[in-house]
Amino acid sequence: MTPAGAKSAPAGAPVLSIVITVLNERENILPVCRELASVLPGLPACEIIFVDDGSTDGSAEELQRVRQSLGLKSLRILIHDHRCGKSGALRTAIRAASGRWIATLDGDGQDDPAEIVQLLALALSGEKSGRAPLVVGTRMKRRDTLSRRLATRFANGLRQRLLDDGCPDTGAPMKVFLRQDFLDLPQFEGLHRFLPALMRTYGVPLLCKSVRHRVRLHGHSKYTNFGRAIVGIRDMLGVIWLRNRTRLPGSVREC
Repeated sequence: MTPAGAKSAPAGAPVLSIVITVLNERENILPVCRELASVLPGLPACEIIFVDDGSTDGSAEELQRVRQSLGLKSLRILIHDHRCGKSGALRTAIRAASGRWIATLDGDGQDDPAEIVQLLALALSGEKSGRAPLVVGTRMKRRDTLSRRLATRFANGLRQRLLDDGCPDTGAPMKVFLRQDFLDLPQFEGLHRFLPALMRTYGVPLLCKSVRHRVRLHGHSKYTNFGRAIVGIRDMLGVIWLRNRTRLPGSVREC
């Protein structure tokens, strides 16, 4: 369904852009790309965009090697000259994306790319019923350390209580949404943890589907529980302010 006044995508253009941001994930790149390659036949025309957010372990070089060895012509590699953060890396990829729909997942192997097929199907079905939704893949059984699971449970509970976003796992990496819906949002570092709340403010409905979550393949998380908590509380106060100050018309008519 193409919105009134919008141009249709050129023939052969990707319908979906799969976006992965990485920071020092060299060892995980090959297995993640292999899984992505196995999923592509079950998806409409799509591209894969990796953003290397200032890695120092050779992740960018590994991405180039894997693209050639697996013959992934649709794999695009964008490289930051310094670390900008996950939301900044997502913004770089989504601005560069050619697909109308965006699917996001992490590059550490904990997300199963096969889930994208059903997440996109839900998104397309939701659009046929009305407004195109944000679809979140909620991790029902986390494969993380106990401390991280407890920290995430606390953060999700606090966000739900203060933001009423209707999402049990608002920071989940696996999401499907319209590219333009993301670009319409105010951009700031930490945005990716508040997409359900912010998109809801802009009239985007939410759909949630439970997805598999796996143990990280190699390496370790780039965030500490304490650091995430401090930054998360600060960002949450900013999101509350943004939502309170957002004024949008129900409709616009030109005469």
